[in-house]
Amino acid sequence: MRKINNIFLKKKILIYGLGKSGISTYNFLRQKAQINLFDDNPQNNLKFDIRSLSFSKIIKSHFDFIIISPGIDCSNCRLSKYLKQNSSKIYTDLDVFYSFFSNDSITITGTNGKSTTAKLLYDVLRDQKKDARLIGNIGNPVLSEKKITKKTFFIIEASSYQLDYSKIFRSKYSVILNITPDHIERHKNFENYIEAKFRLLNSQTKQSVAFVKGNDPVIKKKLKSKNYKQKIFKIDTSNTPKIFEKISNSYFLSFGNKENLIFILKICQILNLNKEKILKTINKFKGLKYRQQIIYDNNRLSIINDSKSTSFASSESLLKNLKNVYWILCGIPKKGDKFNLTKFQCKNLKGYIFGEHYKKFRKYFKNKLKIKKSKNLEDTLNQIFLDIKLNKVKKNIILFSPAGASFDNFKNFEDRGIHFNQIIKKYLNAKR
Repeated sequence: MRKINNIFLKKKILIYGLGKSGISTYNFLRQKAQINLFDDNPQNNLKFDIRSLSFSKIIKSHFDFIIISPGIDCSNCRLSKYLKQNSSKIYTDLDVFYSFFSNDSITITGTNGKSTTAKLLYDVLRDQKKDARLIGNIGNPVLSEKKITKKTFFIIEASSYQLDYSKIFRSKYSVILNITPDHIERHKNFENYIEAKFRLLNSQTKQSVAFVKGNDPVIKKKLKSKNYKQKIFKIDTSNTPKIFEKISNSYFLSFGNKENLIFILKICQILNLNKEKILKTINKFKGLKYRQQIIYDNNRLSIINDSKSTSFASSESLLKNLKNVYWILCGIPKKGDKFNLTKFQCKNLKGYIFGEHYKKFRKYFKNKLKIKKSKNLEDTLNQIFLDIKLNKVKKNIILFSPAGASFDNFKNFEDRGIHFNQIIKKYLNAKR
């Protein structure tokens, strides 16, 4: 743990946002600094009544630092005017983490595949008896870990929200898996989103290492705009390494997961890890819930829960390798999103859309894809099973890959994924 010249020690700090990361930051700093708290939801403030300040007190107060949670949009929150006036004081839990810990870390970002790549790398390192910790956007706040030693190696999944407001955070190893339009409603435009992702590389030193998708046009263009100091490995994910011949795990047959694995293999090579143990970990990897998760499979039907999909790019990576697909879409389409599959690539797909954003989804397809409209998920599945019965194809795939944000009808993608699983379970039980 770093102690010398730590910028946060004994300072007056406002923690804004009392979700997981805000609370973990509070617990980490409360005996190291003078902490005050605020959340846009009054009920959250009541939980920390002693430390919480009212809106009127905050705007009259002076703070050395303001640490905001990733969910806070500085331009659209209760303290937006105050934050604009004090933008130089805004930091994140990633900054706090970096100021206290000098451990090696690998930080993974990208539009799609962050969680899967981070989890697989974590499993690889743990199977090689490394003290690896999986933290960040994947669900474990960066400041929640205990019993950290000099040998502890951090794997950090970082979102564009976290990177955008970070000022001093840097990582010895960094990864940008891919960049496609996403979160434009928050970042205002695609260029700002790209810049947020590249803050990860911009902060690195000569002694650092970066891994980026070399055949990503957005990343290629951005790399040409600046002379970077660190060693950069440009990974061409269109070239499949020979080691894939030894991989029997069907999870990595999809286009997206294959790309994630190519990154993992290169990272493991640079970290000098045991190849045989790597293969064992890869072949037993089961993936994460609601991310291209096969929840049912027999010789006639496969059902895939990919509730995590909130954009076309994340769904397309899976659709490219599947046939006889009944694709379920729902949620809130992302601003600036594009559907890039051709009419020829869509010939084995049928789309089913439910929810209030049907018309928005429909305009993206431009006669590439046959689509049907339903009232809700239950009606959608009833229609799909009827169509499967009429179609009489040997093997069919039901793909729940919404390509839209979940906040129209669900708390989050996990809640949406659970709902889908429950309906499928009821339907399959009724058919028995």
